[in-house]
Order: sequence, then C-alpha cells, then structure tokens
Amino acid sequence: MSLTAATSTSPGASSLHVLLRVAGWVGLGLIAVAVSLSDFLAAAPANATAIGPLLHPPSADFRFGTDMLGRDMLSETLHALSATVRAALPATLTTLVAGALFGFVAARLPRGLAAALRGTIGILASLPALLLALLIIGLWARGWAGVAAGLSAAPYAFVRAFERARGQERATHSEYARATGISASTLMRRDLTYEFSDTILSSAARALAAVAIVLSTISFLGFGAVPPHRDLGLMIAAAKPYVLHAWWTAAFPALMLTLLILFARLAAGLDEGERA
Repeated sequence: MSLTAATSTSPGASSLHVLLRVAGWVGLGLIAVAVSLSDFLAAAPANATAIGPLLHPPSADFRFGTDMLGRDMLSETLHALSATVRAALPATLTTLVAGALFGFVAARLPRGLAAALRGTIGILASLPALLLALLIIGLWARGWAGVAAGLSAAPYAFVRAFERARGQERATHSEYARATGISASTLMRRDLTYEFSDTILSSAARALAAVAIVLSTISFLGFGAVPPHRDLGLMIAAAKPYVLHAWWTAAFPALMLTLLILFARLAAGLDEGERA
C-alpha cells in the first residue's frame, strides 16, 4: 500500500515542489530588482533624517511610517535590504567555494587526508554558524563580517558536498569507468561538472539564506554593519527601544528579512539549509 500511495502521490508532490521553487526564484528576482533600483525607488537618500515627524505611524505620506529620527522607513528599508543583499552575495560565493567546491574535491583526495579533512570540518559543522562568524570577526576585524558569514556556513556545505561526492565515487558507473581505465582526475572533472550543473542553484539559494541570517544577526548584536551603512539587522536593533509603541520601526525590516530568507529557502526546494 505504501509503495502504491507514494507512487500515486509523487507526481503531485513533485509539481508542488517545482511550484515552490519557481515561487522562490520569482521572489528573489523581485528582491534583486528592488536592490538594483533601490536608489530610484526610495523617496529619500540613505540615513536622511527629519524627512517627516518623529515616529509617525504608517500613512498615505509615509507608507512604512518614520523612525525615531524622522527617517522614511520605506526608503530606509529599501536601502537596508540593498546593504544586506550586497553583503550576502560575496558571502554566498565564499560558502560555495570554501564549502561546496572544496568538499567535493576533498572527497577525491587520498583516503587518509580526506578522512582527516572530513573529521576536522565535521566538528566545525557541528558548531552554530553564528558562533563561528563571531569567532572569525574577533580574530580578524569587524570589516570581515561578509567573509565571516560565508566561512561560517561553509563547513556544513563542505560536509554535504563531501558525502555526495563519496556516494558518486562508490556508484556502479564510477566503478565501471575506473575498470575501463578512465583516470581519477577525469572522473572528478566529469562528476564535478554534473554536480554543479545539477545543484549549483540550490546550493547558492541555501547558502544565501544561511549567510543572510548570520549577517543580520551579527549586525543586530553590533558586530556587523557600521552606521550610516545600515543593513536590516542593524535597523531591527535600532528599533528595540521603540518596538512596543512604534511597532513599524522593527516590523517592516523584519518582514523584509523574513521574505529574503523565505524566498531563498523556497528556491532551494525547502531543502535543509546550511546551519545558522
């Protein structure tokens, strides 16, 4: 019964999975448009004060209200979204290179070295990404927040890629290829091409969600973005004293951050993301 049920429901589940991924990529596309046009869409420059009354609630004149310095919250949220995404993109690339790519290649190294790398990075993968990011920032500097976020998400991406590469190495087609005399380097190039052509978009979306969480959290804690270059995490942190009587100062940046992470997770097919 279970096999029949799974077979009968799999087409519908697959269609829903594809639909969710498409919705995620459409959402990320809209965010990309908002980021690229943020200076045009925003009614005021970043960090422009006294645009309106202090802590004015959402209205026809100020769609997202104003904050404690009279800044237009809609404009500030757009600028902060742009700052978050622009910091997240190089961090995502760092995760893909230091995590996914390195993990896939490491699985093809001599077994002793591969096992040592897998064990060491596996320990790092068991730690919270936020803790790793704060440690990296503490060892280097606050300006390395983007790199720290990317490296903090890299261990889990490494483990995922390492295990997939090991699975491919043990597959029947790989054993047959080795038996016919195809070299290990040729097999690695072939598998690497297929691996990234099949999974690069999902891996990038997972990494984007993870680094967005880390970047916003370290900014919220005061270790990330530096004013006046505020990101969403720093906007939420600045709104803490006013959140009970001016909810919009935190709600709209938090909503935008939630949408960014949600769209990235949907684009990855709701696969388990790199741990944050």
